Order: sequence, then C-alpha cells, then structure tokens
Amino acid sequence: MMNYKETLLFVGKCLTIIYEEHNRKIVEKKIKSGNVNWDNVVKLSTEHYVFPALYCNFKKANLLSFLPEELVNYMKHITNLNRERNLQIIEQAKEINELLLANNITPIFLKGTGNLLEGLYEDIAERMVGDIDFLVSKKDLKKANELLLLNEYSSFSTIINGFRHLPGLTKKNKIARVEIHEGLIKGNYIKEFNYDLIKKGVIIREKIIFLSYSHQLCLSIIAKQINDDGIYFKNIALRNAYDVFLLSKKTNSLKAIENYNLLFNSLNNFIALSNYTFGEAVSLKYKKTKGANNILRLNKRLLNNDSLRKKHFKKWSNYLLVKIRLGIIFKSFIHKETRTWLIKRIINGRQN
Repeated sequence: MMNYKETLLFVGKCLTIIYEEHNRKIVEKKIKSGNVNWDNVVKLSTEHYVFPALYCNFKKANLLSFLPEELVNYMKHITNLNRERNLQIIEQAKEINELLLANNITPIFLKGTGNLLEGLYEDIAERMVGDIDFLVSKKDLKKANELLLLNEYSSFSTIINGFRHLPGLTKKNKIARVEIHEGLIKGNYIKEFNYDLIKKGVIIREKIIFLSYSHQLCLSIIAKQINDDGIYFKNIALRNAYDVFLLSKKTNSLKAIENYNLLFNSLNNFIALSNYTFGEAVSLKYKKTKGANNILRLNKRLLNNDSLRKKHFKKWSNYLLVKIRLGIIFKSFIHKETRTWLIKRIINGRQN
C-alpha cells in the first residue's frame, strides 16, 4: 500500500523518466515489482492535473505494456480527450491573436496556452489547460476587451479594481474562457515582474508572442507560489513543477531567478521542492540557502504525517479566506467598482 508521500514521489519521478535515466530505472523496477497502487496514482495525478502527462511519459518510455490493460485504456482515453481540447484551444487562441493584431494590439500568451503555442511539449496532450491567458499593455486593455465583446464574447462579471486580469470572457461554441491580463503578479512583487520587464525578451514565432524561457519558468512558479498563495502551504503543484522541469531543459533555472530580490526566495524554494519531488533532476538548479533547506525540511515533515498536513492546509486556507474577504471590504471603501460588486454579492446572497 503506497501512502501519500510514496505516491507523490513516484508520480514525480514518472514525469522525468524521458530525461532522467536514474529515475527511469527506479520507476521501471517499481512497476515490474507489482507494488504500485494505481488507484492512488490515478487520484493524485488527476488532482495535480498531470494525468495525461503521466500517460505520455509512460508511452515514450515504452512502459505501458507493464501497466494494467484497463488502466492503459483509461489513460489513453483521457489523454485523447485532452489532446482534442488543446487543439481547439490552440485554434481559438490563434483566432484571438489574428483579431488583436489586425487592430494594432499585441497579445503575449501566458502559462498553459502560451506553452502549447510555443511547443514546449512533445505531445500537446500532456498539458491540461483551463483558460486562454494573454497579456496586453495597459493602454490596450480596454480596447482588447471591447474587441472580444464585439466578436460575440460575453462577460458576466463586474471589473474589480486591483485584479491582475479583467473578468473572464466566454463565447458560444468556443471551448475555453479568455482572461485578458494587465499584470502578471499580485502585491508589491509587480515591481520586479511586470509588462515592461518581460516585453524586452519575448519570443516571436509565426506572429505569435510568448514569454522568454526564463520568464516562462518564473511565471510557472509565480502562478502557484504567489498568485495562488503556495508560499503559505509549503507544498508542490505538479503541473507547475512539470512546466518548470521542461523549461529547465531550455534555460538555466538558477540564472533565470538569481537577479530578483523580493521574488528570489519564493522562486528558489519552489525549484528546491521540485528537485526533491522529481528525484533530484539534474537540470533543476537552485541555491541551497537556509530558507530552501527549511522549506524542504517542513515539506518532508508534512508528507510524513497525514494528520499534520491536513491541519496545516486547513489553518492556512482559513487564514487566506479571511484575508481575501477583509481585502475586498477594504477595497470597497476606496474603489466604486469593488463597492458595487460587493453590494450585488450581498444582495444576491440574501435572495438565495
């Protein structure tokens, strides 16, 4: 019976078997031993949005023949569905790119969609993508939003001043929601990671623009550690970590983060966690600081104790919930848009 820690570290190694020979040998031996709890593996990899990536790595490593046939068929089915979804996302993103370029707006595609368009994955089915995220300059933000609205996209939210992106847009018969970003990161960190910084090193391919590899790597970490408050939970997000791992094959991970001040510890600590979870992957270079050592020590302690891990998660989840609510109330005193949104939420809540 594989516990949570054993399952996490096994899945982590599985995601590296094409590049890390020592992990491939460990994974193959484990599979052939018959001691893999596949139910736990499916559950964890699904929760972390890396189930298709797991299948693709097994396939490329020629290990599928050692897995239960029913599991292989299920993995193949889900991966095929994800591939079809991603093909539709790529098509939708290209249509948006053409529309905006025709109106003198240059979008920079971010995160999962950017990675798909840029060709980070050998098989586009590897990455599970939620929204189409792209960044525009502040002066083009309103115009980009209006253009999509004129092209049959719709929004059901009210803009709240201070958010990184406008309310999501959807379009009938289009698979993905669209988020137009004016920022990449929340809080004071915007001083170090912003539009003016990243636009200097963008990659352009067939009139589609993406972040440089080093900025892609940083944003993959920022999305989890800062924007999704991962710094409080001291855990790993395998989807983000897998992107960081693949990007570390294209750019030196330590050099990508070493010039940041406010962000350095968060970026460095996540790479340290990724390195540990992925079985000491060679390309995941980080600085062995006191902070990184402390994070690794706490993470291992949490992984070894299910009860402690659950208490830790609940504690910080409650803290962040209160923090977010107080933040919205505070903003409502300053910004009319936030105040209007909050009043509507309160009225709707009473009616329900």
